[in-house]
Amino acid sequence: MRFLVSALVLFLALANNVFAKSSTGDSVLVVIDPSLKKEDYSKFFGGLEERGYQLTFRGPKDTHLPIEQYGIPGFSHVILFTPETKSYASDITPQSLVGLLSENTNLLVTLSTKQTPISSLSAEFSLIPPPPGTPLISHHPARSEPATIIPVPVSESPLITPGTPPVWFSGVPHAFGNSPYLVPILRATSESFAADSVDDSGAETLVDASEKTGEGLWAGSQLGLVTGFQTLKNSRVVFAGGVEMFSDEYANKALPDGTPSGNEKFVNDVTAWAFRETLALRIDNTTHHRAGKEVPPETYTINDQIVYTAHVSAYDPETSSWKPYSGITDMQLEFTMLDPHIRIALPPVAGEPGKYQVQFRAPDRHGVFKFVVDWRRKGYPFLQTSTTVPVVPPRHDQYPRFLSAAWPYYAGAISTSVGFFLFSALWLAGDVEGKKKKGLKTE
Repeated sequence: MRFLVSALVLFLALANNVFAKSSTGDSVLVVIDPSLKKEDYSKFFGGLEERGYQLTFRGPKDTHLPIEQYGIPGFSHVILFTPETKSYASDITPQSLVGLLSENTNLLVTLSTKQTPISSLSAEFSLIPPPPGTPLISHHPARSEPATIIPVPVSESPLITPGTPPVWFSGVPHAFGNSPYLVPILRATSESFAADSVDDSGAETLVDASEKTGEGLWAGSQLGLVTGFQTLKNSRVVFAGGVEMFSDEYANKALPDGTPSGNEKFVNDVTAWAFRETLALRIDNTTHHRAGKEVPPETYTINDQIVYTAHVSAYDPETSSWKPYSGITDMQLEFTMLDPHIRIALPPVAGEPGKYQVQFRAPDRHGVFKFVVDWRRKGYPFLQTSTTVPVVPPRHDQYPRFLSAAWPYYAGAISTSVGFFLFSALWLAGDVEGKKKKGLKTE
């Protein structure tokens, strides 16, 4: 019975991916705190449903609708709107959420100024939260809102639609660790800082920290407000410093200059990236063969001319299909044996969408080599592939019979042989003739 249930869950998950808005599926579990009203986030949730996502809501302590069942995730994506929840059901723990990422499930997590189990989850992804009770504060630009409600400009990013207006933010910032897999999406303004009071009573502390080369200073654009993390399996998680930026209030709230805010557009772009709806790439297949041939050989010979081809596609959410993609201009191919012996650009082929091809000469060294493509850019999926091939010396009948560079040696060997032959012939002939003359004199 347990096997049948597991098979049914797996079948439903695969069926959901056939016509999915996201490249990994459309089922979304929303874990929402009881203190939050779903109606206050109608634009955000309604936008997801309009884009084809199937939302399922549950409380943080509910035991029905488990995130994972029999080792198989029940949903393609999980949204945690539980900024102040301190206790969860047994299926929601930092360890289980990290495990979901290894099972190709994506996460959207909101944080708060309070210390919660989710705060410790952010540390697993190289994010450093400030001390509890220290929200982000900024007195610029001049506005009627409290200092903790800040309009933040949106910087250029491949994740965000160009020209997105500033967004309203209220919540907690975070500092960045050393992980190369972090993807900063929204940074704090240079005038903002994290403090436990809005009346500037901690201004002297900030000045002291700045004089100590920034030690203990939580201020400026070095702080992140919304940050993504992409694993080696290309699953994604986004940490937002406050749940309010997803609310209808902030989406409808005008900026200090009277123009509409970019909250609605911004959160749609963030979820599209987090759910792998946008910037989803993959390598469909790779081929290699000798120049002038079509079939890959079992072995290559040193100095062979090798042609390597890779086909890349991008996910199109409008048609829920993968289409050839030729937008990568800095992909490289490495031909390695322990260390790269050849590193060469792998450019797209003009007129053939999705095809990347390069021709190169095999190194003058035999051994077991690998074709390696390892393309990593922030915000984009990691494109990785590796193919092992042997490179051997020429066979005994594959060496060239004559070398143009060796003609002096050929001429020396031939002239020596000819000279020796002529000398031997003359010497032998002259010796016989001398013996005949001696015989005549004796008689």
